[in-house]
Amino acid sequence: MSDFIIDRRTLLRSAALTGLALGGVALGAGSAAAAVTVPAIASCATWGARQPSDPLTVLPHKPVRILIHHTDTPNSTDYSQAHAYALARSIQNDHMDVNHWSDTGQHFTNTRGGYVLEGRHNSLSTLKGGTEIVRAAHCPGQNDIAIGIENEGNYMTVEPPAKLYSSLVTLCAYVCHQYGISPNDIQGHRDYIATDCPGDVLYKKLPQLRKDVAAKLGG
Repeated sequence: MSDFIIDRRTLLRSAALTGLALGGVALGAGSAAAAVTVPAIASCATWGARQPSDPLTVLPHKPVRILIHHTDTPNSTDYSQAHAYALARSIQNDHMDVNHWSDTGQHFTNTRGGYVLEGRHNSLSTLKGGTEIVRAAHCPGQNDIAIGIENEGNYMTVEPPAKLYSSLVTLCAYVCHQYGISPNDIQGHRDYIATDCPGDVLYKKLPQLRKDVAAKLGG
């Protein structure tokens, strides 16, 4: 009978591994594994992106944080998918033709209608893989180690729409799950460079965003 006695540490470790095998999140002792929603993310091909002007670099390591941005564009009341795709093309054109970057600067774009789109090429495939990051151009010093998420609009004085905030929570939870990033490591663009981004109102919501993402992850 002694051969079949399993100590508590081994049992907890097995439960955690089972949770990961089922696509959940391995949580601490006393918690159950929680399934994480996989958001619908429109790929570059889906929204009609141009090809990058130069080869992009995929780095063989995981990002360590998420940086939240706002696009500083008008707070559109067009919440359609067509508008979301047009916004993505407009951002890419600006980043490539005005900033002279190789491609869209951020990894992902989140719209006021709640649509999430791949920004820089290879961002979606590396996120799904969970072990690499494509070098981006959203924040000096962070482009190799932080996932950049742009949120459509200007949030200096107004609240983001409920759909945008909800899709941001879901996206951040998935990114944290895939890369093993703590919700505490969701930060704002202004934490790393002198800028108003992501706007005073959205920046003040980051503590709540961390809590909501943690809840999505089950703890």
